[in-house]
Amino acid sequence: MNGDLVPADVATVSVRDRGFMYGDGAFETLRVYGGDPFEWAAHRDRLRRTAETLGFGEAVPDDLRERVDATLAANDLDEAYCKVSVTRGVQPGKLTPDSDVDPTVVVYVAPLGRGGVDGDPVWDGPATVQTVRTRRPPAESLPADAKTHNYLPGILARLELRRAATDDFAADEAVMRTTDDDLAEGATSNLFFVDGGTLKTPSDDLPILPGVTRSAAIELAESEGFSVRTGRYTLDDLRDADEVFLTNSTWEIRPVTSVDGIDVSVGPMTRLLSRLFDERVEREHYGGGATDGDAPTEE
Repeated sequence: MNGDLVPADVATVSVRDRGFMYGDGAFETLRVYGGDPFEWAAHRDRLRRTAETLGFGEAVPDDLRERVDATLAANDLDEAYCKVSVTRGVQPGKLTPDSDVDPTVVVYVAPLGRGGVDGDPVWDGPATVQTVRTRRPPAESLPADAKTHNYLPGILARLELRRAATDDFAADEAVMRTTDDDLAEGATSNLFFVDGGTLKTPSDDLPILPGVTRSAAIELAESEGFSVRTGRYTLDDLRDADEVFLTNSTWEIRPVTSVDGIDVSVGPMTRLLSRLFDERVEREHYGGGATDGDAPTEE
């Protein structure tokens, strides 16, 4: 916290911190493999862009990577979940922020299993997804590309899943749409589907958060010569898809086997992209080369 190592069970944030009072803060969630954060530069740059959107871009410290490394070392972790938060800090209880910023900067880590070819996914199995009534707000209301402490739409979407759950079925992820009924994203994930050999995902001009793992999946698909199309898609497009998968930093690439109760196969493109992602992690973070065979099948 603010450059000091503090045990998590005694770490505190002021009740007057604007991140607590108003959601006036930026954060990033990262996956750490072999002691090295995956796509650190992309996460750092997005954190700075979010802070700039909120008007305190200078609050992101230059030594943030060193703070992450120190926190990992203090916890003796090479394989970890890492969350970095920067808020505007403590200010008087009024909505209009002061121009002077004394930020609160927190680095939190927790253990995860090994990634890569020899690792296991953090999820127990392929995902089931369900559409919800909660919509992604327009970017004019809440900038979609800013990863802020205000996660209310995602929370409401997950609460819908909880209310809809039964003893026999509970979906893993909520699929959210825009106010114009276009597919958007999951509550905490980006959405992909395969239609006739083309990999499709909602476009960046929609109110979605363009995820770092999303970008990695697109790069892998393009490197294999797959047709990749971003655009505006309907719920029927998703329900009729040949394959569906989700991406985020901790799930990596997670296949989907059910959309609103409709069975979906874990197909060849999903399996290949999962394997290629594992091989990239192995090569870049563990010094290993590509191997043959399918990747493990997926929070």
